[in-house]
Amino acid sequence: MSVASTAGKTEEAAWEPWANHASFTLVTGAYYLTTGAMALCLFKGWVWPLIPLVLLASHFMHAMLIAFHEASHGILRKSRIWNEFDGLLVGTISLTPLTLYRVLHQQHHVNVASERDVELWPFVDPGQPLWWRRLAAFLELNFGFFYSPWLFWRFFFKRNSPITNRKARRRIWREFWLMVGFWTVVLGLVAWFGVWMWFLVLYFLPAFIAGNLQSWRKYIEHVGLSGNTGRSATRSVIAANWKGKCVSVSLLHQPLHGVHHVKGTLPYHEMPYHTDLIIPTDEGDTVPFPNYRAAFADLLKCLADPRVGGQWNKPHTQAG
Repeated sequence: MSVASTAGKTEEAAWEPWANHASFTLVTGAYYLTTGAMALCLFKGWVWPLIPLVLLASHFMHAMLIAFHEASHGILRKSRIWNEFDGLLVGTISLTPLTLYRVLHQQHHVNVASERDVELWPFVDPGQPLWWRRLAAFLELNFGFFYSPWLFWRFFFKRNSPITNRKARRRIWREFWLMVGFWTVVLGLVAWFGVWMWFLVLYFLPAFIAGNLQSWRKYIEHVGLSGNTGRSATRSVIAANWKGKCVSVSLLHQPLHGVHHVKGTLPYHEMPYHTDLIIPTDEGDTVPFPNYRAAFADLLKCLADPRVGGQWNKPHTQAG
């Protein structure tokens, strides 16, 4: 089913304007309620209810990672102070400082799907062998909690790092030590009070799953596409029913990823009103999908040979 014919009908996307605008507040509240329910189950020894609650908490933690992405663009909150606070908090907890992510993510937007797009490395580099691209995909999709921070830190510490601004590097170091101090205190308290099970259930398990959800969403958005523009290098999902729209709200409308790449200054709550931006206009532009199942199926066809970008279309650059 194609939604190209309906992509420009922004009135269909403009459902429940209040919910669109309140997505972050709704997700945050739902996360705290879910965590409270998990704590109650753990206290009472109710094991089976914990399983769906952990999965639900993972979904909301995934949304928090999307909020971190919005904060890196400075568009999560109207207040710059609160925007930076939320970004620093989530970045510290997820092992990726806000400034480190912000600098490299800006390069992702400027160089989307090109060989200079470090966020999609190694899939943008035709010089990388197939075995390594497959291994990188396996690690990122199954151990994203660890792989994603490693990917960003790799480009910070590597020789000839793309992060050359001294002020930015100093700030990243400060945020690094903030992260080290935070986790030293947290893990020290967990060890002191012997509450490792609480730490495992309330934080690590949902965070680990959320890291994988983040990786799968990133792959759905980009991997396997052969363009270098906001429309040709991204998959977008325009919800065709109320269930899909609820998912979109719970993910701060990140399924409309092409809209974000075409106009990155749009706050998440405005993206549903600008689906006209992802109507295909050139050959190779991606037609929006009606749901995540269809976008996921399209990704699966590409995972055997994970690659991104138009540079792979040049025969003389392809690696085996």
